[in-house]
Formats: sequence, structure tokens, C-alpha cells
Amino acid sequence: MARLLIAALQKAGHSVEVVSGLRSFSKLPIFEDRQRIAASAQREIERLSGLWGADAKPDLWFCYHPYYKAPDLIGPALSIALDIPYVTAEASYSPRRNATGWAETQILVAEAVRGASVNLCFTQRDMNGLAANIPGARLARLKPFIDVDPFRSGPVAAHPHRLVTVAMMRPGDKLHSYEMLARSLSLIGDREWTLTIVGDGPVENEVKALFSAFGERISWLGQRNAQEVAALLEEGGIYVWPGCGEAYGIAYLEAQAAGLPVVAQATAGVPEVVHDGVTGFLTHENDAQAYADAIASLLDDSDLRLSMGTAARRFVLQERSLEVAAGRLDALLKNAMGGSQ
Repeated sequence: MARLLIAALQKAGHSVEVVSGLRSFSKLPIFEDRQRIAASAQREIERLSGLWGADAKPDLWFCYHPYYKAPDLIGPALSIALDIPYVTAEASYSPRRNATGWAETQILVAEAVRGASVNLCFTQRDMNGLAANIPGARLARLKPFIDVDPFRSGPVAAHPHRLVTVAMMRPGDKLHSYEMLARSLSLIGDREWTLTIVGDGPVENEVKALFSAFGERISWLGQRNAQEVAALLEEGGIYVWPGCGEAYGIAYLEAQAAGLPVVAQATAGVPEVVHDGVTGFLTHENDAQAYADAIASLLDDSDLRLSMGTAARRFVLQERSLEVAAGRLDALLKNAMGGSQ
């Protein structure tokens, strides 16, 4: 999404410069680590202040995804010093993290969000969270989007019963999604289907073990580049990924742009990118039978599969394209700059 935001800004005519390589992330809330990162941030503030001065300063500072493990330690202070607008995208704040040692970094996130000219929220869920926990924060929606150019040629639809999954293989929510997908597919073994899995990661062996009973029905393609993924999606029939804990899921938009209906869960931010009953099905969380039934309904009904796939493609190309996002983003930033003057 960070790369997509840069592309949208550039398409809208803005010049984008990544001005610091400082990594503010810390895996654990260890005081000494945070102190070291804070000292590095202060040196970056001094460097950039000297580099820009009053005449060469940027029009605004844009920070993507500040959160409790990676607060923006440069932008807020520098924006005040240079008198330029400060903008965040996909900022998040979670009160429950305060009791796990992250209270100090959460304060930094809250202060940055409160002082921003605008905070761009990709989901209503995130927007509600910021509004509830940081009163007075200026919030605006920018819906998740993708570059649709790789999908302009349209779907091939050569394999209508080919299920497709594109996801990393790592512990936590990703592994839980693979587990649920395997359970669900075991319930519809009597149907005609194959599954193409694109992705790799540290728990690849565990994931492969989950699907071992399906034998040659599963195609393991490993990691593929963006063009290869687009081609694979366009040759598929249905996109299947439960999406446990997904913030929203760029892959869902890519699949729909390729003309694939989606079967996912109505959890976290997934409903922001899949229209239940229109571009796919969203089932209740952790309900493997309901998830299996949703896949089966698309396997059994070619007209439904095609109509949902057509609606999915239209939705993304018309509402969630890079061009649409660039226009929206441009208007929001111009308003932010105007409001700061």
C-alpha cells in the first residue's frame, strides 16, 4: 500500500521523496532500544532541518502507517518546526496495547494523529477507532485501491473450477486462514475443484501438511511476481482466502479485478473490499461449514459465479482504481494544505 500511495500521489502530479531511512520499529517495548531509536530520530530531524531551511522545505510531510511498534518520530516535530502540514495514512491506535508495555509509544501515535492536518483511514473500522480514542483528530476516508493496469486485458476464465489463493505463509493469522481453508475444503471433497496456492514463508512446511490429503488437487507455485500473479488470477475461477484478522487485503481487490468472485470471512476490514452477495460471499468467522457451502455454491452455479465475477471486476475497475484514488487523495491533500495556511 505504501508503494500504491506513492504512485497515486505521483499520478495526481505531486513530487514524492522518501527523505529518511530511519526504521522506528521495535519488536519489544525495551526502554534502551526505544531510547536509541529516539536519538537517531533527533539526528534525522536536525539533518533535515539543516538540509531544507526555510526556502527548500517540502509542502507537507506524509507518514504511512504509524502504530504502536513504529511511531513517527520525525514528522510531527519537523512539521511544527517548518510550519508545514502533517498527514498520516492508515494510522492505528489500540488502547489494549497500553497495558503491554507500549503506553509511551501509543502516546506518540496519539499526539501525531491529534496534530495532523488530516488522517487518511482506509476502513471505517480504523476511522471509528481513532475517533473513539483520539478526540478532535481530523479524519477522512480513502478506500483501499490497486493499480488495475495489469488486469486491463480481462479474465481468461479458462478454469472455472480452479480455486486460487495468494498469501504469505507465516505464523498467526495467515496460518489460521490456511487451517480454516483446509478444513473447509475437506467438507466439499465430492465437488470438482483444484486449488492453486501462490506464496511462501517460514511455515511453508506446516501449510503443506494441512493440504497433504488433497494430493494432486493442490498446485504449489511459491512466490511469484506481480505480473505472474495477475495472469494466474485471470485464469482462475474463484478466489478463496478466509482472511483471519486481515486489515482489508489488497489481494482481494486484485482477484476481483481479474474477474474472480471472492469467498472470505466477514471479519476485520475484509467487508471494506468485498461486497457480500454481490462480488462474493462473506461468511461468519470460524464457521468452516458455512465457508465450504459458499465455495460449493459458486462451484455448482456457473451463472452465479460469472455474474459475481463480472460485478467484482466492475467494482474494482470503476471504484477502486489507482486513478480514482489519485483524485481523492489529491483533493484531501490540497484541503489539508489550504487548512494549514
